[in-house]
Amino acid sequence: MEFSEFATQKLLQETGESEHLTDREKHPIGLAVTATRGCIACTGGRLKRALEAGLSYEVLVAGIDLAAAVNAGVTVAIATQGAERNGVVKPEPVCADEACTVGLPRS
Repeated sequence: MEFSEFATQKLLQETGESEHLTDREKHPIGLAVTATRGCIACTGGRLKRALEAGLSYEVLVAGIDLAAAVNAGVTVAIATQGAERNGVVKPEPVCADEACTVGLPRS
C-alpha cells in the first residue's frame, strides 16, 4: 500500500495549503496532534520542519506542554464523568482503631 492511494493524502495536502492559517499556526497544531497520537517519526519530522520554518525551540516546548495539559484535562474529565454516570464515589475512610474518632463526640 502506498499513502498516495488514499483519499486522506489529498485531504491532508488541501488542508495544509489553507490560506486561513499561517505556517506559524499550522506547525504547533500538527505537532500537537502527532505528539498526542504517539507517532515518533511524524513528531520528529514536524519538530525539525517547525524549527526550519523559524519557530523557536521554546515555542515548540510550550506547544507540547499545552497539548499534554489539555490531554491530561480530558483524561480527568472523562474519568470523573464516567464515575459520576455510574455512581462511583470515593469510599468513606474505614478506621481500624479509635484513632479516626479522636475529638468526635461518642454516640
